Amino acid sequence: MDFFWFTVVLIFFSFLIQKLNQKQKKNLPPSPPSLPILGHLHLINKGPLHRSFHHLSTKYGPIIYLRFGNRPTLIVSSPSIAEECFTKNDIIFANRPPSIGVDYFSYNRTTMGSAPYGDHWRNIRRVSTIQIFSSTAIGRFSAVRLQEVGFILKKLVSNEIGKVNLNSLFFELVFNLIMKMVSGKRWVEPYDMFDADIPTGLSDFIPILRWFDFGGFEKKLQEFKEKGDNFLQDLVDETRRINGGISESAKFHKTLIESLLSLQEADPQFYTDDIIKGIILILFSAGTGTSALTMEWAMSLLLNHTEVMEKLRKEIEHNVPSDRLIDDSDLSKLPYLRCIINETLRLFPVAPILLPHMSSTNCTVSGYNISRNTTLMVNVWAIHRDPNIWEEPTKFMPERFEGFKADQSDGFKFFPFGIGRRACPGYGMGMRIIGLTLATLIQCFEWERIGNELVDLEEGSGFTLSKTKPLEALCRPRPAMINLLSQL
Repeated sequence: MDFFWFTVVLIFFSFLIQKLNQKQKKNLPPSPPSLPILGHLHLINKGPLHRSFHHLSTKYGPIIYLRFGNRPTLIVSSPSIAEECFTKNDIIFANRPPSIGVDYFSYNRTTMGSAPYGDHWRNIRRVSTIQIFSSTAIGRFSAVRLQEVGFILKKLVSNEIGKVNLNSLFFELVFNLIMKMVSGKRWVEPYDMFDADIPTGLSDFIPILRWFDFGGFEKKLQEFKEKGDNFLQDLVDETRRINGGISESAKFHKTLIESLLSLQEADPQFYTDDIIKGIILILFSAGTGTSALTMEWAMSLLLNHTEVMEKLRKEIEHNVPSDRLIDDSDLSKLPYLRCIINETLRLFPVAPILLPHMSSTNCTVSGYNISRNTTLMVNVWAIHRDPNIWEEPTKFMPERFEGFKADQSDGFKFFPFGIGRRACPGYGMGMRIIGLTLATLIQCFEWERIGNELVDLEEGSGFTLSKTKPLEALCRPRPAMINLLSQL
């Protein structure tokens, strides 16, 4: 009975606060009817989130005001409104909203993805760019990419059955590629301790549920955090032990941890182990799934459009000698490959809704008043498929990206890696991994669907866009490449 009256009082006060807030906040964007306490959470409990938001935008317009529990949220699905958010209001929306999951996985919000906008965030982004994402750093790990692509080629050649689970193959490739960059070694155990989807629970939106750990949410987060942290700390400790400390400042560091430990010696107060682990964590969590899933979507589309695959193969044969495998230097000669990747990212952006932003002060967006601490969620999936922007938006047409430049003035119609101050800095590295892998697979193997039916393109749920059914395909070495593959 006590719990019953407690619930009644809670609902009453939540409803009262909601009404008071509505009186104070005028000129808000269109909004569907909401429920006490839950707000609009009941509207997004079915199907992929980006499709739920798109359904609402078709009814209420390209800018919508929602309330998830106690969280005011702005949903944007228009390039012009997105441009306003990330130009005129770019600094205002440069922060991230609070999240219990982020609290557990961000080393006290010191990682590049979670840190508040300010000096610390700028320092972390600068270090990450120099050590990982700059042209120099990307070139430095060129041999690692070739080694790992070569490893999966050998695995495919030895596959007697011919059927391949490309989902697991791509995840294994990217995870081990990052492992080699980070620590110089491959990983042979299951690699499921990192996920691009930061867990979200009702406690994020209804704080009172956190008092009694509703659904055991935080207990699960703690277990997951400890597993990942132990893994990262072991990598750092092992590198420190093998190198006996990184005492030679002029030493060429082969791995990312070696470079970061060298910086730690120069500035131990800033480059703590937690800062180092946070930099590595972002590389694993944000780098593995995005690249692997994009390659899986790309191969799914190529299997459904064999004429596109054949056109890509002819481009490769024309620009790459048949007596060697593709390397990084060849990618600039394969513009159609870049078109295929861009078209894949347009149709299936791995982050269909950009990572949430949060307003630091009151502002106006599209003429509406937006209060501070409002979460901004941009539905890039909807923008990429807007028929007012794209001709035949649901059709796979790589040719639409011929002559496309990522920095062109109408960039707000295509931004799969985000845009503005907190855009993903790993764009260059991701495109290099995806391009090299796809081109090599098409160069070396013939690919076919399993059966006569088209590959299922149904989307899974979650913040990252995965396939409901992992991609499987048949492959066999191309006759012209058998001799070369036998030498791997």
